[in-house]
Amino acid sequence: MPEAERERRIMRNRLVVMFGVAVSLLMTVPLVAHHTATTVYSEKTVTLKGTVKMWRWSNPHCVLMLDVKGDDGQVMEWLAEAQAPNTIYTAGYRPKSFMPGEEVTVTVRAAANGRPYGLLVEAVLADGTKLGSPQCFIELMQARLRR
Repeated sequence: MPEAERERRIMRNRLVVMFGVAVSLLMTVPLVAHHTATTVYSEKTVTLKGTVKMWRWSNPHCVLMLDVKGDDGQVMEWLAEAQAPNTIYTAGYRPKSFMPGEEVTVTVRAAANGRPYGLLVEAVLADGTKLGSPQCFIELMQARLRR
């Protein structure tokens, strides 16, 4: 085998190995970056009644921002994080589930650090519609079966 051919093969093999290592490293970044609910949120649930400021329907998590009046009369801004749209859709949530200015009652798993945010467990709209509850999921499934 000529020397030039041998050097090309060695260089090609090195490039293939380097490319494989680079791809492997890049694939691990999203796995390390994602958090689990057990490290961020406590098991304690909190029920909040407030006014919707914003509802963001997007990946990787939907976010509900609301103003909640405390016992002292002070208004505090709360963030309620939900799962991705394709996950919460089956629980009744939609892109226009919450509109700014509407009253809503939400149950969240409070943040472990005590800050005003939590994982959205359930929401009750001003008209009494429940989103996110097991009962909501059962009602949606029954409605689909009746079609």
